[in-house]
Amino acid sequence: MIVLQTNAPSDWAMFFGHFHPVVVHLPIGMLMIAAILELISRKKGLTSLQPAIAPILFVGMITAVISCIFGYLLSSSGEYNEETLFLHQWMGIGVALVALAAWYMKVNWQQDPTMKKAYMPAVYLIVILLTGTGHLGGNMTHGEDYLYAYTPEPFRSIAGLPPRTKGGTGARKKIENINEALVYQDIVAPVMEQKCWSCHNANKIKGGLRMDTQALLIKGGENGAIIKANDAANSELIKRLLLPEEDEHHMPPKGKTPLSEQEISLLHWWIQNGAGFDKKVAQLKPDEKVKPFLASLSSGVETNNTSGGESISPVFNEKVSAAAESDIQKLTAMNVVVLSVSKEQHFLDVNFVNARTFDDSKINLLTNLSDQIIWLKLGSTKITDKSLAEISKLKHLTRLHLEHTAITDVGLAQLKDLKFLEYINLFDTQISDAGIKELAKLKNLKKVYCWQTKVTKQGVLALQKALPNVEVNIGWEDKIPTNDTNKVNTQKVVAK
Repeated sequence: MIVLQTNAPSDWAMFFGHFHPVVVHLPIGMLMIAAILELISRKKGLTSLQPAIAPILFVGMITAVISCIFGYLLSSSGEYNEETLFLHQWMGIGVALVALAAWYMKVNWQQDPTMKKAYMPAVYLIVILLTGTGHLGGNMTHGEDYLYAYTPEPFRSIAGLPPRTKGGTGARKKIENINEALVYQDIVAPVMEQKCWSCHNANKIKGGLRMDTQALLIKGGENGAIIKANDAANSELIKRLLLPEEDEHHMPPKGKTPLSEQEISLLHWWIQNGAGFDKKVAQLKPDEKVKPFLASLSSGVETNNTSGGESISPVFNEKVSAAAESDIQKLTAMNVVVLSVSKEQHFLDVNFVNARTFDDSKINLLTNLSDQIIWLKLGSTKITDKSLAEISKLKHLTRLHLEHTAITDVGLAQLKDLKFLEYINLFDTQISDAGIKELAKLKNLKKVYCWQTKVTKQGVLALQKALPNVEVNIGWEDKIPTNDTNKVNTQKVVAK
């Protein structure tokens, strides 16, 4: 057995080792071509192909040796299952040795009738070893089910494979009753399987971490636990996901499909709520970022009463066309972050966190996206009431951030037709009771943040009289008397 290095491999070793996946395709191609030419050249009239076989075998043998060397260097990382690696390595070495023997026989033994008989079995053995080596390499890189994961019916049943219920882009099975779904098993695990398990499974254990079983996921890797229950912000898993993509510690690494913002929010929500494996959706309270993801997984049976009575916005029952890429590029060129809210639908989250100089003169850039934008974050930009006339055209808008802007009551009155609006952040603006009064026309409104504004308790109570279910955060220390039927949220919390 080849013994793996116990010390950390050198940078040089890993540098050349990472060329193994590149180099390994050359001997595969060369040796398979040699085998094919050998078979077809034995037919009448094709003997002219024979002179090409020996040189091809020689190149295949040399590149197989180089591939073995690079493969050994890559194995020194210690990231692979030792049993699978052992078989893969020795079968790869076998390919190189049998290719050497086949080349030697082709060049020197073709005139000897007895020795010539060993040549074709060697060619067949090369093909067998190549197939086995490649299969094991694929298992270590992509998982054991890589070759047959997408086997269609009826071949799946004939082969005795279980029905395919998850995995693959867009292949997530719809959940009939989202409230009864197990958060980890039905929602979190499929995301990890799709985006994380290829590097952290039984055959490839990158960083000493396996994520394909619950116990090993909680145990963590060579640097310790990656999940801190109830503390998502300090969990290494979340930290790695949020690093810039160019950072060498960003997960998943370059070349792998990154997790979407929604998927990261899902993991954050799960960890923040205890990272349990037996909790149902109905037992946890989803935040606003998780609700659309849950809605995209639901077959629609229970989306009106998800998790403790909080409903998923009816906007997700609307169907809209995809936004024009040119309209999105106009915003991204200004450092505006434009993200898809759901894979199943074409709704967008538009965030101006990196475009603080954005002002009224450019607000018309949102017009062509009026159907698709449902989350809009304009906090700390230079917009004024003039911009709210255009924002009022975003007919599917559900969340609106206007904190730290120059908007006033006059502008707020223009939002009366946003029938899907559920959340508005007015923190540190010039809004008063007159503006809050205008919000009473928004029948789906659920949360209002107006700390450090001119809004009074009387204004809040008037709004809550019109909208009994609205939650208002105004940040006062003193509270409305308990005999009032409507209560004001008095925590000094700035909305996210």
